[in-house]
Amino acid sequence: MFKLDRKSIISASIAVTVAFSANCIASDTLPSIDGGVKYPVINGKTGPYMVNPQAIGMKINNGRKPTANELVAWDKDVMPDGTGLPEGQGTAEEGEELYEEKCVMCHGDFGSGGGGYPALSKGNAVELQETLTNNRYQDPEADGPTRVFGSYWPKASTMWWYIKDGMPHTKSKTLSNNETYALSAYMLNINEMEIDGVEVDEEYVLDREKFLKIKMPNRDGFEPNIDGPTGPADVRKFYENPANFGAIKVKAKERCMTNCQDKTAKTVYIQNGGISDFHPPMSVSRDLPVKSASDMGFNVVASYENNCMPCHGAEGMGAPVIGDKDAWSALVSTKGLDKVYKNGIDGLNGMPAKGGASISDEEFKLLVDYMIDHSK
Repeated sequence: MFKLDRKSIISASIAVTVAFSANCIASDTLPSIDGGVKYPVINGKTGPYMVNPQAIGMKINNGRKPTANELVAWDKDVMPDGTGLPEGQGTAEEGEELYEEKCVMCHGDFGSGGGGYPALSKGNAVELQETLTNNRYQDPEADGPTRVFGSYWPKASTMWWYIKDGMPHTKSKTLSNNETYALSAYMLNINEMEIDGVEVDEEYVLDREKFLKIKMPNRDGFEPNIDGPTGPADVRKFYENPANFGAIKVKAKERCMTNCQDKTAKTVYIQNGGISDFHPPMSVSRDLPVKSASDMGFNVVASYENNCMPCHGAEGMGAPVIGDKDAWSALVSTKGLDKVYKNGIDGLNGMPAKGGASISDEEFKLLVDYMIDHSK
C-alpha cells in the first residue's frame, strides 16, 4: 500500500483545523478546501460567489511544523514492506491464553464470532479463499464468500497494526509488542496458515523476520493494485478505463411516441366496497397494543447471551454487570430510564449501537429491562 508524506499531512491537518475553527479569512484572498488553494477577491467576489464582508480582515493561522517527538508519536502505522513493524516474538500458545483473557467475550471461541462482532476464522484460509468466487447476484442460493482474515485480507501487516493500535476493545494500546506477535500467531494458527511452508502450530515462534514472510492467499485478489511507489498513478490509470470497473455501453432504444400501449395486456379492475362484516368487529382504536417479548417472538435470554453478556456479564469491560444492584440503580436514577434506552440504542463510548445486535428499538428496550430486572 502506498504511503503519503506524513509531514505534509499533519501540517495541513493542523492548518485546516485552526483555520476553520477560528473562521479566519485573509483580507485579500479566501481559502479553499481543495488543496489549500486561495482565490483572489475581485469586485467583492471569488468567481461567481459574493464574499461575506464581515469576515474580511482576519488572518489565517497556517499552523506550524510538527516537532520530531510529535511525528514519532503519530507515526505508528505498519506497512507491508516491514516499515513500522517492531522487533518482538510470541507463540500461538501464548496468543491463545491472551485471546481467552481479552478477546473471546467478543469474537467467540476460536474466532468464530458472535454478538455483533466479526468472526476471525472459519477454518483453513487457503480452502476458504476459493469461496470468494461465490456470487449471490448470479446464484441467489449460493452461500456467498467467506470474508474472514485468512481468506480475505491481502496483507497481514494491517492485522498486526490493528491489534496493537485498537485492541482489546475498550482497552486499546495496552498490548506489548510480544503480546501482539503472540495474538498474531494465534490468528494464523486458527486459520490453519503456513509461513514459508511451515505450519503455524501452537509452538511456532512468530517474530518480525518470519512475519514479513507471510503470504496471504488473497494477496492478488483486489483491483486496482495500490501497492508500491506507483500506487496512486496505477489507481488513476485503472479508473480512466470504464471497462475495468464494469461499465458497459448500452445501445439506446428508440423511444415510442405514439400508440405505445400494449393492447394485448388484460386490465383487472378491483370492485368497490369490501368486507364489512367482521367477526369480531374491527377495532377503531389507533393505539398500538403493548407487546411482550413472546408477542414479538423475541427470545430475550438468547439475545442477552449473544449480544450483551460479553460485556455486561463480565467484570473489567467498563459496563454495568448484570446482578450489580448498586450499579444499575445508580445508572437509572442518575440518567433516567429513557436516557438509558437512548444511549444503548444510539451507542455510547465503547458500546456499539444496540450492542451490535440487529434488533428493533422495542426489542432492545426489552433487553435493558431484562438486565435491570435481574439486578434488583
